[in-house]
Amino acid sequence: MKRISSVFLTICLLICAVSMSAAKKPAKQEPLTKQDVLQTATLVNNWFMVKWPDPTLDTHVGGKTRPSSLWTRAVYYEGLMALYQMDPQEAYYDYTLRWCDYHQWMPRNGVTTRDADDYCCCQTYIDMYRIQKARGMKRGEGLADLSKVVEHARMITRLQENDDWWWIDAIQMGMPVLYKLSRTTGDKRYAAKAWQMYEYTRNLQDGGLRNSVNGLWWRDRNFNPPFKTPGGKDCYWSRGDGWVVAALCRVLDEMQPTDPHYREYVFDLTELLNGLLPLQREDLFWNCSLADPTDFGGKEVTGTSLFIYGYAWCVNHGILPADQYRPLIENTWRAMVKECVHEDGFLGYQQGTGIEPKASQPTLYDKLPDFDDFGIGCFLLCASEVYKMVND
Repeated sequence: MKRISSVFLTICLLICAVSMSAAKKPAKQEPLTKQDVLQTATLVNNWFMVKWPDPTLDTHVGGKTRPSSLWTRAVYYEGLMALYQMDPQEAYYDYTLRWCDYHQWMPRNGVTTRDADDYCCCQTYIDMYRIQKARGMKRGEGLADLSKVVEHARMITRLQENDDWWWIDAIQMGMPVLYKLSRTTGDKRYAAKAWQMYEYTRNLQDGGLRNSVNGLWWRDRNFNPPFKTPGGKDCYWSRGDGWVVAALCRVLDEMQPTDPHYREYVFDLTELLNGLLPLQREDLFWNCSLADPTDFGGKEVTGTSLFIYGYAWCVNHGILPADQYRPLIENTWRAMVKECVHEDGFLGYQQGTGIEPKASQPTLYDKLPDFDDFGIGCFLLCASEVYKMVND
């Protein structure tokens, strides 16, 4: 780690810059309450659970059958686990346990996969293990068997290469698994390997996927300069950068401030949030193409949810000042609820799967995305941090 004091000085300057920008956002409204946020999160989640009463069923999209341990469903369960922390309903626990048991607590495609999409599900397996431990469960008495998760993670740590996360979505799918397992088992090798892979993606993958000038990230090598949007701007994909925000928050949740690389992660998160602020739309959403409003501009809830998740997480951890950021966070949350959440809980303006702004377009209020799960997971993650921030 180089020049720690200067890193933190830079963070302070960034916070000041972001604070000034945040002050320009819409005037403060009546404060939200925890009940407001929980009610909305419950409504949106119930829509999904009613549609999918059996969590073990395969998905059938685009003529292809996929098991329900695929990454899209795994992200949904990240959100459901966050909702469970807000409101520990036994129905949520049972629904998740049934899913975990059905997939035998194993990465999709087995313990030798190197595809981060395949082991995103392990985040929830570890979370459920912790919940069961907190309930006093023991081996032979129903406690989750994480042996396949451990076997897979040991395989990852033995790799000589660090370039598996060649697209930024993979940081969110894979990195929290290794940090969660490191904290759960006490084995620091998992966290050390996660840092090596993250650092490679950040600085070395095809010249580095993070723009050090503004803190934003290119999705993969296909979008690094000299690639430009039709409007001649750099192409930063909203949800792709949202995945980086989520990854950093979820990893920092597993760390202590004294842990190796904690400060670097805080720096990257703060700089990314700073880079996002001037790109927020007047209606408080972010475009699919962050820097070019003419490139599939319009409301989009998955990226917006992940960004507000990050801002609220930073407020809750004292990294950003609450008096400056609560209006921004609350107003954007209200905009998402008003513009995206239907009376029955269906979530509109979701961009479906893809790798860039033009994928799964157009995003519409009443359009069902190709996969109806991961966008809800993003929204629930956002709700969980907004819930912690607001008053009773």
